[in-house]
Amino acid sequence: MPVPELDERARSCASRLLDSDRVLLASHIDADGLTSAAIASRALERAGLDHEVVFKNQLDETEIASIAAREFETVLFTDFGSGQLDDISRHEAAGDFVPIIADHHQPADAETEYHLNPLLEGIDGASELSGAGASYLLARALAEEGDQEEDNRDLAALAVVGAVGDMQAVDGELVGANRTLVEEGSDAGVLEEKQDIAIYGKQTRPLPKLLEYATDVRIPGITNNEQGAVAFLEELSVDLKTPDGDDEWRRWVDLNDDEKQTVVSALLQRALERGVPPGKAERLVGTTYTLTDEQPGTSLRDASEFSTLLNATARYERADVGLAVCLGDRNEAFEQARRLLETHRRNLSEGLEQVKEQGVETVGTLQYFDAGDDIRETIVGIVAGMALGVDGVDGSSPIIAFARKNEEELKVSARGTGRLVGQGLDLSAVMGEASRAVGGDGGGHDIAAGATIPDDKKEEFVDRADDLIATQVG
Repeated sequence: MPVPELDERARSCASRLLDSDRVLLASHIDADGLTSAAIASRALERAGLDHEVVFKNQLDETEIASIAAREFETVLFTDFGSGQLDDISRHEAAGDFVPIIADHHQPADAETEYHLNPLLEGIDGASELSGAGASYLLARALAEEGDQEEDNRDLAALAVVGAVGDMQAVDGELVGANRTLVEEGSDAGVLEEKQDIAIYGKQTRPLPKLLEYATDVRIPGITNNEQGAVAFLEELSVDLKTPDGDDEWRRWVDLNDDEKQTVVSALLQRALERGVPPGKAERLVGTTYTLTDEQPGTSLRDASEFSTLLNATARYERADVGLAVCLGDRNEAFEQARRLLETHRRNLSEGLEQVKEQGVETVGTLQYFDAGDDIRETIVGIVAGMALGVDGVDGSSPIIAFARKNEEELKVSARGTGRLVGQGLDLSAVMGEASRAVGGDGGGHDIAAGATIPDDKKEEFVDRADDLIATQVG
């Protein structure tokens, strides 16, 4: 088994699943949740277990009660469930269902027998194993315990997509238990790990757009500068236009190794000339994860692009589309996902522009903005993360975003940075404690977390969150 520390837990959960007649699989809606569900669904199918999949934007007392009302003896929770274990355990005690949890979020103060979570064995669930990773370990255990011919190692590619989508790459590379998943995917021939330009869009974006939108390492005169990106490329002694005479720009994936090296070397030189610190400029090259079974030049070939595509499905109430893509539909579902991605990109761009125009409020250790109904509550956290460091937003302080969830509640999303986490920031604890103090609930990870609170408690919540962050990093 790939992660020995979790072997016993994975096998126990798998054995219980194999004893079930029917399973209800409930999962979260982000990229990690969708890949978690796909891995678990495929593994259940291969094990011959009848199951149904449902998705929840947020797992709260009401949603758990709706799951309990279904006629399933066994419920498998993926990418959530640990943080809601207090509510789940009450239904378990009442005999409503037997819960099996494969998650990586901070567990609530309650117990259940079938609980697969890296945090329970000292493995960091924010950077070393995602929800998809936990589902993968369960899938491997199902194959072992069920004595299957297929070992489910091919599902490691989806686990890597989930980890990348959950922002688990540390300095651009997957670490800890995630490393084992990468190795198993490589051994199974479904994943390739290599050093390459570390810019989003290598598979799909024309070269000028690739550089123009490269914001992780900002290069003056190129980043956010279409003409500058084109001028830079035209200076190179490389034919960067398509050979068929239509004067279209090639994509990164269309270049050979020598051409790529020429572009990277020139890009690094330009970055240093324009004052980018050497340590930061080096981040232009990093570890990339390629899904080798996917068609080159598509968003499914690159783990980062794949995860972004998935985020664009369930966040617009089409989790079924994302799941179908994960399970292999490259026709109708893939086309729907691509259309949703265009909508997603447009909404993120408009949301970021709104934050820039609206600005943020600063209270002590944090900054926040209230998007109201203007930014969907399912994407406001992504916008908050994108906003960190843009003009008018302090990249050295956590940011909290509010959006209207319904007439009575606000969705809260918080984002930090790796440097802040290194100083002691734990947004999961902040969101959990501050939200419960005002009659809501929340949780997540140290670097990214969320909550739901009553709509009239925003100011009190902000004050509570400020106090907690000050205690952590003050």
